[in-house]
Amino acid sequence: MAEAIDDVKVYRISTNVEGSDSNDDLMITGAALESINKAIVDNNIPKDFFLRFDSQSGGCSGMRYMLGFDNIIEDNDRHFEVDGLKIVISAESLFYYMGITLDYVNGPHGSGFVFNSPFDAPTCGCSH
Repeated sequence: MAEAIDDVKVYRISTNVEGSDSNDDLMITGAALESINKAIVDNNIPKDFFLRFDSQSGGCSGMRYMLGFDNIIEDNDRHFEVDGLKIVISAESLFYYMGITLDYVNGPHGSGFVFNSPFDAPTCGCSH
């Protein structure tokens, strides 16, 4: 289900984590969803593949958020769907995606996916 937040079309995915509320939903902007769907078509991604969200510690510079297409389901994976797009996130990574907004930006310095987190910030000045 899409809604408008600050005039931007946003798809909200409830994480269904016990004790969570709507502030913990994963959100995907319309621009990000459109870019993902374009990548699926442009790259002939098979119908049995889904979009996998993954995360990895970036050390003192915070979390590293990753996207990729996959067709292997693990036992601890959580399954979601937004506007026909199948999404999988491991139970371990799901916590780190709570409250995150995935957007796609196209600006003077390039274009690409951006993960906006209200919680993630560098914890030191080493830039690693």
